[in-house]
Amino acid sequence: MSEIRYDRLHDTHVLIAPERLRHPEPPTEFVDPLLPEPCPFCEGNESMTPPEIFAQRPEGSFPNENGWKTRVIPNLFKAVQIETPPNHHFGLFEYWEGFGAHEVIIDTARHTTSMCEWTQAEAVAWLKTLRQRIGDLRRDRRLVYISLFKNEGKSAGATMSHCHTQLIALPMVPKMCGEIYRRAYEYFQTSGHALMESILEHEEETQSRIIEKRGEFTSFCPYASGYPFEVIISSLKEAGQIDTLSRTRIETVAELLLSTLQRLKRQLGLFHFNLWISTPPLLDSEGIGSADLCRFTIRIMPRLYRHGGFENTTGIMINPVSPELAAKLLRESIHE
Repeated sequence: MSEIRYDRLHDTHVLIAPERLRHPEPPTEFVDPLLPEPCPFCEGNESMTPPEIFAQRPEGSFPNENGWKTRVIPNLFKAVQIETPPNHHFGLFEYWEGFGAHEVIIDTARHTTSMCEWTQAEAVAWLKTLRQRIGDLRRDRRLVYISLFKNEGKSAGATMSHCHTQLIALPMVPKMCGEIYRRAYEYFQTSGHALMESILEHEEETQSRIIEKRGEFTSFCPYASGYPFEVIISSLKEAGQIDTLSRTRIETVAELLLSTLQRLKRQLGLFHFNLWISTPPLLDSEGIGSADLCRFTIRIMPRLYRHGGFENTTGIMINPVSPELAAKLLRESIHE
């Protein structure tokens, strides 16, 4: 039997419809046919990209040469530019000039096409690089919000197969993102608890959607999952955000993330997915992004089915795999 569930985090509804499993999607190729040869993101091909903004590399090595672990460059096809004046034009046709930052984080020097292939050291280096970039951009008072995300696989919107992450910083908070944090703020004001704290407390009571715990962090399939096998990684208590996570917490998150991805791989094979990392507003005069009410969160959204007219016109996602079933299968998955 199907259920229309309310997603309290995102203020949307999701239609959990197991009957839709009888309506399979055609398989998609994981390998990106647009991969150029040679790959500009591989170590040794630094001259094929714009000059690096940041890199994790041994002391004494030179920028834009080999020897790095992670590397950050401007996006060659940037949506916004840091050189553009941050002018805001009001009126009936209101707009900002295209000011912002659009960066590509090359996640590893070796040519991996899936996070499932990463080592623990590579995952830690990746998280530390994200921490550095958010911390650095936070100092630019013209920037208000940063979107931090991964598109892995063609079905998720990737145009390069070498593992990479994107960062887009804006002079305003997108409406959907602002509303997420405002709802969390309103919940905290009325309950005295962070919304994610209450969600995780309930998940720990029921246990039906929890996958795994490592230290302070838990991976679980959210109650109103919009995507089959959707996973959230977060913490019950405040642990900092990506630019304030301690070394120990970064290592714990890396372990849990890789373990969760391996569980997903056992069930889905090499799957396409989007990954989002929470980044509360940088300039927050209202306190909607304060540590008391926000939790560091990673959201993994496998792209197993295409969205159609119903999803696009109603905003209600149809998910044919209940999160309870997904979590059960992932808990039972044995790592390779």
